[in-house]
Amino acid sequence: MNLWEAGPYAVTPAAKILARCVSSGAVDQEHLDSLPRDSRVFSSRLDDAVTLSGTRREIQQVRNRSDPFGRQRFEALQKFCSHLQDVLREQARLKQRLMKPLCQQNLPIQADLHRYVVELTGMAVEFIGNLEDKMKTVQLIPNTGESMNNLNTATTQLLVQVMEVEKLSKQILQWRDKQQAMNSDGCT
Repeated sequence: MNLWEAGPYAVTPAAKILARCVSSGAVDQEHLDSLPRDSRVFSSRLDDAVTLSGTRREIQQVRNRSDPFGRQRFEALQKFCSHLQDVLREQARLKQRLMKPLCQQNLPIQADLHRYVVELTGMAVEFIGNLEDKMKTVQLIPNTGESMNNLNTATTQLLVQVMEVEKLSKQILQWRDKQQAMNSDGCT
């Protein structure tokens, strides 16, 4: 039985509430009489509120259908936030763990794998050596342009000096020829 739609002579809970509102002066009897008798409409504001609530519900349903991963993203974000809060709570302990040296801690290795660990260690040492050589080579690449400029300058200076030496050697040869010519003229 719907209490809002009781018989015409029965006093319903809604009628009791309205009677109290009229007796306290919150609502006039004239206002109540002016309202339509449609069972759906009690108040225009109530009808608007019901319509607004239905619209909001529909919007929420559309959002949930259009973004099915929205809830998953929200849950993942909540987990991430809780993890960050845990990290902040444990900050001091984490700092101590990070400052603690890792030496004197051994990794348990099964006996049948020891031979492979020895080989792997040798390979790792060789790899690190090769890596250091290649890193040095890569670090020298930016200086290659400067080295080429220095080499070009040195080559130019060397060519100038070679030309001076050739010039001097020609002068020496001409002087020697003159000296020989003078000696041979003076001897004869």
